[in-house]
Amino acid sequence: MMYDFIVLGGGIVGVSTAWQLKQRYPAKSVLLLEKESELAQHQTGHNSGVIHAGVYYAPGSLKARFCKAGVKATMDFCDQQGIPYDQCGKLLVATNELEFHRMEALYARCLENGIEVEWLDAAALKQREPNIVGCGAIYVKTTGIVDYSRVTRAMARCFEELGGEVRLRSRVVSMEERPQGIRLNVDNGSEQQWLQAGYLVCCTGLMADRTTRMLGIKTDFQIIPYRGEYYQLAPQHNNIVNHLIYPIPDPDLPFLGVHLTRMIDGSVTVGPNAVQGWKREGYSRINMSLSDIREMVSFAGFWRATRNNLKTGLSETLDSIWKRGYLRRVQKYCPQLQLDDLTPYPAGIRAQAVMKDGSMVHDFLFAESPRSLHVCNAPSPAATSAIPIGEYICQQVSHRLPEAGSQRTGHLKKQTFPEGVH
Repeated sequence: MMYDFIVLGGGIVGVSTAWQLKQRYPAKSVLLLEKESELAQHQTGHNSGVIHAGVYYAPGSLKARFCKAGVKATMDFCDQQGIPYDQCGKLLVATNELEFHRMEALYARCLENGIEVEWLDAAALKQREPNIVGCGAIYVKTTGIVDYSRVTRAMARCFEELGGEVRLRSRVVSMEERPQGIRLNVDNGSEQQWLQAGYLVCCTGLMADRTTRMLGIKTDFQIIPYRGEYYQLAPQHNNIVNHLIYPIPDPDLPFLGVHLTRMIDGSVTVGPNAVQGWKREGYSRINMSLSDIREMVSFAGFWRATRNNLKTGLSETLDSIWKRGYLRRVQKYCPQLQLDDLTPYPAGIRAQAVMKDGSMVHDFLFAESPRSLHVCNAPSPAATSAIPIGEYICQQVSHRLPEAGSQRTGHLKKQTFPEGVH
């Protein structure tokens, strides 16, 4: 079966891309393949549900601009589709002198990025959030919350209404590239079938490196899974905060720290931390995959990244095992919470691209061949920015559509965007 475009991956970036490809090329056939029985089963469905404002990103970078554009695009889409969201705002709380100085730098960055923020001293913070303590805070007014799984499903409906096709339970087991297109061997659980794409777009998240290897594209990165473990507050604490409460992050780390997040269902979650994952799709408390571990420990970049972040990694692991240590991260700004207030909640897995030299990729990373484009790293806030990211991917696809018989070799493109992305 021949399709003009096939998109792999039913997370929010893949669905957004398929939907916008169909909008851009209404007369062409577009197929979305997802190996799970439902869409949004991995990173999209295991996050805090935050619509980020773009606080942390370098002024003028596409990452900052995409996030800011993504806030409006996401909320506009939700308005059109009748999806509830809450633009409740976020407080970035400083609890000591070091964090206060970091907060000053973040505030300046917010102003450069054109984000609507308000500086709060300790008294103003207390007035807004009686249960939160700190020496000051940044109030980010445009931050919101939403159910990204629901957003993804709505995008898929829009895609199908345009004539696009979605196939679930469709696992790609092998691929081969030819001058006329890419052949995919797809297993649906009962049989295997060969499909052909004139052009292939891969948005496979936790499996991004494996997808590139299927086509023989040489890369020097690997996806390393990091678990983000959450708790949920007991129901009596659903009104403990009025906004999202975030710590001031360490600028040298890619993670934002343990925060209090109001969810769209009215509950409040605590987290996530960041600990080493031993299974790429392991969301329960104890998860190990021998094949995932074997692949990870044979990669030099894993050991270098571990060595570079050893102190932080050990601290995160200890607090993962010792619940009281996790609690102390929250008590720093919300001292009234106690151990019994933290109830179980599903974990998430972050697909972190790590280079062979051990550096973590914080920007977008693409790989390509004559007939394919692979999104190898779509960093946070990819869910917030899914619509502008999908539009950008479609633009890149339109520029790369090959002439028949093109003999370009596959390669990795780090920093594909024309401006710095940090």
